[in-house]
Amino acid sequence: MAEADTLQPDIVYMRMALRQAQQAADEGEVPVGAVIALDGAILGRARNQTETLKDPTAHAEILAITQAAQAVGDWRLNGCTLYVTKEPCPMCAGAIVLARIPTVVWGADDPKRGGAVSQFTILQSTELNHRPEIRQGVMADECRAVLQVFFRKRRAPS
Repeated sequence: MAEADTLQPDIVYMRMALRQAQQAADEGEVPVGAVIALDGAILGRARNQTETLKDPTAHAEILAITQAAQAVGDWRLNGCTLYVTKEPCPMCAGAIVLARIPTVVWGADDPKRGGAVSQFTILQSTELNHRPEIRQGVMADECRAVLQVFFRKRRAPS
C-alpha cells in the first residue's frame, strides 16, 4: 500500500476532528476536537467542553473515550484509533493508556503542556502497561491555525 493510501483515513478522520474543534471555538471553548474510529465506524466524536459543562475533565479525548467505551460495551478500546487535533495533555494521555487505545494520531504538538511526547512522554513510558503507536503532525498546519486564531481573538484588546 502506498504511503498516500495509508494517510488517507488519517486525513478523513482528522477533518472530522477539526470540525469538532471549530465547533468548540464557536462555543468559546479551547478548540480541540477528537474522533475515535474502529473499522471505519465512528464510535466517539467530541470537542472540548470544560466551560460548557463546568468540568475540568471535559476534554475532547475524555468525552470521545467515554462515548466509544459505551458504544463497544467495554472500557478496553482494542482496535480503535483516536484522532485529535492537538497533542493530548497528561490527563488525556493517561486515559488513552488506561483505555488501551492502540493508535493515537494528532495534528498540532503542544510543546508547553503535551502529555504524549513534548513535555511528558506518557504514551511512550516503559513504566506503563500500554504504549500506543503514535502518528503526529497529521494536518498540523490546519490544527495549529484553529488554535492560533482562537487565542489571538481571545487575547485581542476589546
